[in-house]
Order: sequence, then structure tokens, then C-alpha cells
Amino acid sequence: MTNNQKIELINKNLEECLTLEDLKVLVESEIPLRHYIGFEISGKLHIGSGLMSAMKIKDFIEAGIDCNILLADWHTWLNDKLSGDLKVIQEVAVNYFKEALKASLICVGGNPEKVKFVLGSDLYHNNDTYWQTLVDISKNLTLARVVKSSTIMGRKEGENQIFARLIYPPMQVADIFIQGVNLAHAGMDQRKAHVIAREVAGNLRISSLKDSEGKVYKPIALHHHLILGLLKPPTWPIVDKENLREIWSSMKMSKSNPRSAIFVHDSEEEIRGKIKEAFCPEKEIDFNPIINWLEFLIFPLKGKLLVRREEKFGGDVLFKTFPDLKETYAKGELHPVDLKEAVAETLIDILAPARDHFSQVGKKKMVEDLESIMKAS
Repeated sequence: MTNNQKIELINKNLEECLTLEDLKVLVESEIPLRHYIGFEISGKLHIGSGLMSAMKIKDFIEAGIDCNILLADWHTWLNDKLSGDLKVIQEVAVNYFKEALKASLICVGGNPEKVKFVLGSDLYHNNDTYWQTLVDISKNLTLARVVKSSTIMGRKEGENQIFARLIYPPMQVADIFIQGVNLAHAGMDQRKAHVIAREVAGNLRISSLKDSEGKVYKPIALHHHLILGLLKPPTWPIVDKENLREIWSSMKMSKSNPRSAIFVHDSEEEIRGKIKEAFCPEKEIDFNPIINWLEFLIFPLKGKLLVRREEKFGGDVLFKTFPDLKETYAKGELHPVDLKEAVAETLIDILAPARDHFSQVGKKKMVEDLESIMKAS
């Protein structure tokens, strides 16, 4: 693989790369590429996290990159998920969550054996350098900067939030440097932490990234698209076009509302039922979760969509490109019911390996145990 091919594969289907020029310099420098993405252990894994992340991890593996997934138990604890019980969080992390991420990789054609899983506690335990790095990063941040970035936790309390939660963004930045990561990967909702990492990179005295000549460089931030949740937006139609990024982030798929999400191990009946009830306005292509999933998930994975219809409604139609489907839907020549049925069947096919994975006795129990924990929390 040439450097240009590697750069193209790394950047494929990303929402954002900070920055492409820095990425080119990094690849051409022949510094070993080390990737990481971190996950809160906050419940069942949905396709917005599982498949969207796995698609890019597969690309990184094919590009010869050292790929790592951080099972962020401390971050989950800070955010009071799963009742804020660290021991329970750790058990879910190394059992259910790890297996769900592996299943997601299998669904997109990736090899989970090529990925290293790291539990946050193992990274931090008896590691003075980590805590020194955290302090070093914090010395380069103002309180206002940290408060502004705390929305990466999905919270907006500002200065009224619990102080412990303000540690979250600096810890997320420290995770990058302590692991020697030069490719920091996440969804667009986590970009604020990555921007901080790039801002402080040149000022760190501990755990800074250096090239073969000892020159300090910034980590590259790679952000995949956040697919929309299935529910209707809080206000419709959307008129606040100036704050689209914040609006989009608020509409993302959520573990806390199962009706908004497809989980990687959902049954065929659950997938059909959720998509049948999904928000999918006729002719609407901008804020339509079904159209959104087609553009960023289904067409990248399948490259086509077969819509089955009765002859009186136009008969079956095979879309070989997303732009063709988008244009047809915008004209009103494709009904939402027919489109949703096609998407449901395609997702059922894509997620078949995950259902098989969790049909095994031990792994099925992992889901059941998590459901019990979630009910009690």
C-alpha cells in the first residue's frame, strides 16, 4: 500500500480529519501509527457506536495501523452510569461490552483479533506517569475551557456540575498521550477533547509525542459521522440552521432510549418494529434518520439497496448508488413504508453475525446480566 492509498483509506468516510495535512506528514514520516478509541460502558451497544466505529477500525487495520479500544470504566464511573458502581462497570466492560464490540467488527467484515482491548483501570493502576500526564495537561487548561468541553459527557450543567466530572475531559486527553496515540478516533461528539489534545500537545513536558528526531507533534483527530436516532426531533421542522452541529449531536442515537436505537444484537422482530415506527417524513432528506443511515452506514457497507414493492406501486427497484436513492426519495417517488422495510431487512442481514455471536449460551447470559443491572440502576 502506498502512502497515498494509506491516507485515502484512513480518511475514507470520515466526517472530519484534524488535519489532513498533519496526517500526510505523519504517514510520510514513517512513524508507527497507533490508533485508539474509547467507549463509556453505559449500557447496550447500539449501531451508532458499534458499527460506525467498527467500519473505521476495519479501515485502520487494513492500513496496517496498531488499533486499540479503551474500555473506559473510570469515565463511566465519573459519569455515574450503571449506578456509578465501578466493580459492576468493570465486569460489564470486560464481558458484554468487549464482546459487543467484537461482534460489531465481525458484522462489518473486520477481524477483532487485530484489535487490543485495554481496560481503563489497568492503564491507570500503579501508573504514576499517567497521573503526572493528567496534571501536566490540566496545567495547560483554564477552568472555563474544561467546563466548555464537559459537554462531551452529554451534560450541560456548566459550572453547577459535580467537580469530579470536570476531570473527565483532561483524563480523556491523558488517555491519548499515555498510550502514545497519534491517531485519536471518536464520533463527532467527542471532538472537543481531541481539540484540547492538539492544543496542549506542544506544551507537555510528560508523555508528549515525538518523532525520530525528537520533535514534538500533535495527534491526529479522526471523527466518524454520528448517525441520527430514530425519533422525531424535539422541534419540527428545524429552523435553527445556525447551530446544526449541536442539533445533530442532540438527535444522535441514545442507549437511554431504546426506541431511538438499534442495538447490535437486537432480534429481527425488534429491528423491524423499531424501524417501522421510525421518524421518516416523506420527501425529507436532511433530517431523516432512515436516509441518514443509508448514506453513512448501509451504502458504505452494502453498496446497494433493494426495495421490494408490489407491482401496483412500481415493482421492485434496486438502487446502486446513494445519490440515486436520495433523488428518488426527494421527488416523492419512493414511499417511506417501502424504504423502511428495505432498510430493516438490510440491517437484519448486516447484524446477523452479532445475533449469532450472542446466541451462544455464555454470551447470551452477558446480555441478560446487563439487562438486570440496567433495571436495578
